Amino acid sequence: MRFDQHTVVLLVRPPDAPELPTEALDRLQDAHLAHQAGLAEQGLVLAAGPFVDTDDERLRGFVVLSISPDEARELYANDPAVRAGRLAVQVMSWMVPEGILRFESVPMPRSMLEAAAGD
Repeated sequence: MRFDQHTVVLLVRPPDAPELPTEALDRLQDAHLAHQAGLAEQGLVLAAGPFVDTDDERLRGFVVLSISPDEARELYANDPAVRAGRLAVQVMSWMVPEGILRFESVPMPRSMLEAAAGD
């Protein structure tokens, strides 16, 4: 059997994440979403989204990328939320049977306002 290999980034809240005022958190989240959307526009992000209804509040999001783990580490080191210490990344390779997944190109929200527009 053949396998496709993808790079996965698990976004987690570190235990020592700084507390920030709501306004600063909102700006940081918008900057994080803009960073993510920029990577998607370059064709690097295949799928991404936040976790909801999880028993572990540290788990924040999941990203599937079309690049190597080392490239993903480098790109996510520049994510504003990672630089601010609000998110940390765990990067790994994910193997799935060849052809089992298909990713379509869809626009990613660049801000919380844009994300909420779909509700």
